[in-house]
Amino acid sequence: MTSTLKFIETSKLPTDVGEFTVHAFTDEKDSKDHLAIGMGDLLTNEPVLCRIHSQCITGESFFSMRCDCRFQLTESLNQIAAKGRGVVFYLQQEGRGIGLSNKIRAYNLQDKGLDTVEANHQLGFREDERGYEIVSDMANFLGIKEVDLMTNNPKKLKALEAMGVKINQRVPLSSNTNKYNEKYISTKIKKLGHLI
Repeated sequence: MTSTLKFIETSKLPTDVGEFTVHAFTDEKDSKDHLAIGMGDLLTNEPVLCRIHSQCITGESFFSMRCDCRFQLTESLNQIAAKGRGVVFYLQQEGRGIGLSNKIRAYNLQDKGLDTVEANHQLGFREDERGYEIVSDMANFLGIKEVDLMTNNPKKLKALEAMGVKINQRVPLSSNTNKYNEKYISTKIKKLGHLI
């Protein structure tokens, strides 16, 4: 299959945990923008610590307690900074791929008692609409040969392996629960097979 991912630009990204380099890409198939946020020398034969992370405006911009997305992103950046090398593939796949407005619709259904999977189904979506094909193109662009993948989601492991990305090991990300996300995290474990 021909890649539809187009490299746009690279710049420095100073943060409170260290200075990263951000690479911007656009998927010409759907005009969505994606980022690879890296640190250190990625052109190495050693496994590169990485995270595939889907955008979560409610959690990351507005600090929603309904999910664990902000914690996972922050923890990933912290671990990469501590190691001095790694990359976060930041994908524009809000709400497990259903988009921001539909995620709010799903939240409304969850307020009425449905879990996150049931809400997606009620709206006519699969439990997870995301795809990870472009990660392979981004990794190839950066020259990454092998990864240590920070994830609790076995679907991400299988997707990368199917695309020929070599995985050295899975690095778990533990999440703290609160009264707003207990059901969400429990559903991820019971219905989506997350390794938490």
